[in-house]
Amino acid sequence: MAKYTGPKCKLSRREGTDLFLKSGVKPLESKCKLEVPPGGVKSERKQRLSEYGLQLREKQKLRRIVRRAERQFRNYYQKAAGRPGATGETLLQFLECRLDNVVYRMGFAATRAEARQLGATRPFL
Repeated sequence: MAKYTGPKCKLSRREGTDLFLKSGVKPLESKCKLEVPPGGVKSERKQRLSEYGLQLREKQKLRRIVRRAERQFRNYYQKAAGRPGATGETLLQFLECRLDNVVYRMGFAATRAEARQLGATRPFL
């Protein structure tokens, strides 16, 4: 299974917002410049995105926040689409019920990556 090991600030700059991929001790603004997209210059004009482009950016943002690969994310979507009710809300429920996300939301870990490590460890019996 592939895992993104590149710079996390670049992902946040691409989306234009803090994705909470780094520790919450220091503010993200002190770590990277959010207003400058990766590979771009600050003075460049941003192009307007189409409706499809906006949907794609939101999907990529959610995928990067929960740190899932495209195939895993697609499987979650197909599982959510098979359930009755709104697909988007069901998808978010599936993603929020993951063990690493629960550990992160309860405050036992500063980041989701740390929560994944905590969830992977097993206590000795």
